[in-house]
Amino acid sequence: MHAQEMISSHPDVKGNTNDALIRCIERVYSCAQACTSCADACLAEDMVQQLRQCIRLNLDCADVCVATGSVATRRTGSNEEVIRRMLEACATALRMCGDECERHAGEHEHCRINAESCRRGEQACQEALQSMAA
Repeated sequence: MHAQEMISSHPDVKGNTNDALIRCIERVYSCAQACTSCADACLAEDMVQQLRQCIRLNLDCADVCVATGSVATRRTGSNEEVIRRMLEACATALRMCGDECERHAGEHEHCRINAESCRRGEQACQEALQSMAA
């Protein structure tokens, strides 16, 4: 759990961490990897034309997840509104990607695995948002 160690050691944090947000950071980075891998696997399928939207959503979701993880990791200064907006966008991207992957999960194991990853990431974003509620 390197995110916990790194963030808690930040001079501006002084050990006072938001554990739900840290779990979310770790989860969205994991989702980015899963989405990238799923997009690549979709490209290798014979029916790649039918997977175009899945590939697009996977790549978009991976980018949103990485950006969200990066913004949420930074602790110098205060940007909670931006973090909340990023978490909302990330939850939306994860929901849409998960929905699309579920459509193909019966035929493609990589889509089934990624849909599950997206659902866990979406839940982590929702929990992080709740933990930041004013």
